[in-house]
Amino acid sequence: MPPSAINPSVPRRRKIASVQPSPWDAALWLAERFSEALCLDHREPDRGGNATGGRVGGPSLPGGSRQRGSAVVEFTFLGLLLMVPVVYFIITIGQIQGGSFAVVGAADQAAKVFVAQRDEPSGRAAAEQAAILAMADYGHPAENARVDVSCDPGDCMAAGSAVTVTVHLSVPLPFVPFSDAFRLNASQLNAAATQIVGKFR
Repeated sequence: MPPSAINPSVPRRRKIASVQPSPWDAALWLAERFSEALCLDHREPDRGGNATGGRVGGPSLPGGSRQRGSAVVEFTFLGLLLMVPVVYFIITIGQIQGGSFAVVGAADQAAKVFVAQRDEPSGRAAAEQAAILAMADYGHPAENARVDVSCDPGDCMAAGSAVTVTVHLSVPLPFVPFSDAFRLNASQLNAAATQIVGKFR
């Protein structure tokens, strides 16, 4: 028999029910924190079906789902608008860097091939062919390049002559239609290499 039944002055112990948040309140709290982190105007429907500002019992704000969807569309559009120029700039810089490597290698190979020939016409033809092959390895067509040969002294085949081969390359803008007609080039590159004609060949 409990003591309160024997002695009425003894207070009875009351059970205190612990108040715990419902899963719906926790979900709304997480959604509100997430929307604040993304700088979005988050509006979720409450339990009665009315749109609220993310809190139970808040004011009714119709059109919350439409505004949340438009924010996603704006974020996607702005992301593409910013990323496309950055990616295009990186591709263009890569094309220019590859072209600089191409002209250096082409000039060096052309000068070496030139001094190994017997006469000047065959040397010029061999130098142009070597330059074209070297630039083709980097993906640059022959019509974008030009090869110039100069000799000091004037006789290119004389022993001891310094033969300088200069390769010029036009790097077009990538993904531009009709670039040949409009001549939209990203850069003009050139490189030179010098070889000495030996006595014994």
